[in-house]
Formats: sequence, C-alpha cells, structure tokens
Amino acid sequence: MKNLALLQFDIAFGNPEKNFSKVEELVSKAVSDKPDIIVLPELWSTGYDLSRLDEIGDTDAEKSIAFLSRLAKKNDVNIVGGSIAKHHNGEVTNTMLVFNRDGQLVHEYSKAHLFRLMNEEKFLVSGNEKSHFTLEELPCAGFICYDIRFPEWLRLHAVEGAQVLFVPAEWPKQRTDHWRALLISRAIENQCYVIACNRVGADPENAFGGHSLIIDPWGTIIAEAGEEEVILTGSIDEEEMSSIRSRIPIFEDRRPDIYK
Repeated sequence: MKNLALLQFDIAFGNPEKNFSKVEELVSKAVSDKPDIIVLPELWSTGYDLSRLDEIGDTDAEKSIAFLSRLAKKNDVNIVGGSIAKHHNGEVTNTMLVFNRDGQLVHEYSKAHLFRLMNEEKFLVSGNEKSHFTLEELPCAGFICYDIRFPEWLRLHAVEGAQVLFVPAEWPKQRTDHWRALLISRAIENQCYVIACNRVGADPENAFGGHSLIIDPWGTIIAEAGEEEVILTGSIDEEEMSSIRSRIPIFEDRRPDIYK
C-alpha cells in the first residue's frame, strides 16, 4: 500500500519565485499525512507564460532539481515533480522530474505531444524518449497532459511493465469531461493505476479545471478533487493490480502480430 498526496493549486503566471514558495508551503502541509509519493502539476513554476520562457525557464533544470531534491530528502518522500520549463542547448522542453526519498533524481521525461491549441509547438521542443521509472519498487511511467490523448503511447509503457501512470497537467476547464473520461479509459485499458494532478485557477488565456484524480485499474475513482486548491490524498494497492490482471488477462490475449 502506497499513500499519495496530489498538490492541486493555482499557479502564479510567470512568477517562479512565488510558485517555488507555494510548493514548499504545500509540501510542508502534505507531509503531515505521511505520504509515500507527492505529485505536482504541469509547468508548476511558470504556468503557461510561454513567450517569456527564455527569461523565466530553468537552465538545465538546475534550480528545480536542487529545490525538489532538497524537499524530497528533507521530508523523506518521493516526489513526482510535475513538469518545468527546462532550457538546454538553446531549446526549451516541458520536462518531468522525479525524485526518490534520498533526494536523488531518478527520472526525467520531456512531453512527447505538444498541444497546438495552447501554442506549445511555437515555444517548446517535444521529447522523444520513453518514460519508465521505479519508485518504492513500483514500475511507473510518466506522461504530461495532452499525452493522454494518445493511447498507443501509454499502452507501450504498460506492455513494457508500467503499473502506475502519473499524469501532471494544466488541463483546460472547458474540457474537464474529456479529462475524466480519458484518464478512466487509460486506467481500464492498461489495467494500471492512474495518478493525475491538474491545476486550478486561470491565466490570461485559459481557465483550468482541477479534478485531480486517483484511479484504480478497474477504472474506479479512489479520490477526486473539485475545482479548488486542495491536497488530494489516497492510496494504491499493488496486490489489487496483480489480482485484476490475473482475472482479465488482456496482456496475454493481445495480438500484436495483427496490430500493424
């Protein structure tokens, strides 16, 4: 059994200093419930102030890595650090950072699918690498927001062993019904836990819907937030997933020879 805390909050547009302070405050509150894993939303340090990422982005993610590493080690907690705008070699990626209890950076993943409706492709470079990592002996994978509209990308990771799928996001409020339906579907079809942390509030162009979710491999919602700032908590049971996969053996019944 692993305990989770999802930090659903309103991100200050283009103000990393304020957002770093907010995350430190929320982590301090979350650890009182002794979670094993804390999850942050997408682009939590800058929001979607894309046109200013050359100014406010994080060169080689150095500041974000130092900050999240310190929080993980200080609080003896794993952190799936949502994502940040990472400067590297003259390009900017939307990059997830994952830390273990010792404060070690165990994984980086850059968003593979850029969302044209919010102009990501004009300011960001897409990632091309898979997103497998392990926390607390759990085989995990991480995705970012728009990625969940590409079921083949998530299925690839499930086929290769992922059992828990983490999804930080800044998902627009007007498509909250899609957010819920897609996440529930990804859980059912992959027989995985889905841990999805969205933001709330608004920026100059968008309003965001919250509704962070913890979903079990049956597609049952374990915990769901509303549209306000909240620390959403819940637990996942590794043994439950093994039981579900043994009862409906979809991975054994796949026909990859005809999926071409």
